[in-house]
Amino acid sequence: MRSIIIAAALALGAVTAQAAEPIEGNWKTASGATAEIAPCGGSYCVTLKSGKHAGKQIGKMAGTGGSYKGEITDPEADKTYSGSGTVSGDSLKMKGCVLAVLCKSQTWTRL
Repeated sequence: MRSIIIAAALALGAVTAQAAEPIEGNWKTASGATAEIAPCGGSYCVTLKSGKHAGKQIGKMAGTGGSYKGEITDPEADKTYSGSGTVSGDSLKMKGCVLAVLCKSQTWTRL
């Protein structure tokens, strides 16, 4: 579950996506849970739709031109990370970091 949260954080944190490939939608996380990325305010919110933490918002990001930055929270550890993400076709590569030095990444698949 922590990997899912870190991935979500990375995706929400900073998503560098091509303009033709939107970040919005439902994604299957590395752990198999479903996460929804949807507009909220002037940003995009990441909310878990399945699994132990279903209904919990775990991230928020903002950006334009396919590049997004923000934060993601690991619901198991209740820790927040900065991150980035890249959309390529039906894949979303999420990367989360602590102090921009210790980073982890995972790939989510569009549902």
